[in-house]
Amino acid sequence: MFSIDISPIILRFLFGGSAVVASRLIARSFGGRLGGIFAAFPAVYLAAVVGLSMEYEGSELLFVSEQLSKGALVGMAADICCALAASYFIHKYGWKMGLSLSLLLWAVLAPLIYFMWFGF
Repeated sequence: MFSIDISPIILRFLFGGSAVVASRLIARSFGGRLGGIFAAFPAVYLAAVVGLSMEYEGSELLFVSEQLSKGALVGMAADICCALAASYFIHKYGWKMGLSLSLLLWAVLAPLIYFMWFGF
């Protein structure tokens, strides 16, 4: 059997939820572009690194942190492509179809970038 530690889950919830709330408040107060910058805040990444530090230490922590960071770079590259596609697709097809197409593009690009960058 496996066990689930609730602390990293709560940490992700707090970081992620706070980033979403801050992004919305900033977008409402100062405009969507500035809010969008905060929407890209790496809350999940930060929570994951802090969570790893609760589970690992020493050289093992360095190894898993490096692996997490490499994966995050792939995700961020796919996120950039998704954001660019969303700005085009939403304008052309409306927000529902545009968002669906851009997320589909992300789902295709993320593994493709991963395998191109790190090999099979």
